[in-house]
Amino acid sequence: MTEPAPNALISRRFRGFLPVIIDVETGGLNPQTDALLEIAAVIIRMDWQGHLLPVGTLAHHVQPFPGARLDPASMAINGIDPDHPFRFAVPESEALTAIFREVRREMRDTGCSRAILVGHNSFFDLAFVNAAAERARIKRNPFHPFSSFDTVTLAGLAYGQTVLARSLQAAGIPWDEREAHSAIYDVERTAELFCQIVNRWKDIGGWAMDD
Repeated sequence: MTEPAPNALISRRFRGFLPVIIDVETGGLNPQTDALLEIAAVIIRMDWQGHLLPVGTLAHHVQPFPGARLDPASMAINGIDPDHPFRFAVPESEALTAIFREVRREMRDTGCSRAILVGHNSFFDLAFVNAAAERARIKRNPFHPFSSFDTVTLAGLAYGQTVLARSLQAAGIPWDEREAHSAIYDVERTAELFCQIVNRWKDIGGWAMDD
């Protein structure tokens, strides 16, 4: 299938918001004190039939900010070695600036007024993005500051599942537990899940292109 070029149709689907799927891997649960270690984003587009599909992934390994906490329990889950010589991590400001730049470009190309974060437990990802942007003193954060689309809720509605792995299984999307807790892997599977749910809703008549 040919990847669609940016078009303004997506701006009509979500009240001017551009959905961008985000996943973060962190050194803990507190966005104010715990390190942001990985961030990945998937850009999605809408074809001329009104279906969504992922078209590109942006990702960075991130250096813990000075004084950041690395909780041993969280580090055991994500398996990240912040000091690995081939990690090639960048500061929070560099990672966020690069992703925000691409998000704003997509907003301009599609006529969207703002981006909205999509995530599995999206409040968690949004809190870490907002905290890192504030630390980096980035004034042009393209994401809505408190609203988000949560695939936990959407998957619960569509498939009766809330855990990402089980939601994907119910949706018929492959899941490899060995690849889990990598920001790139998790964000790409979450993007597939989001697009499938939205597209399924359209196909059963839940959204008409002339709405």
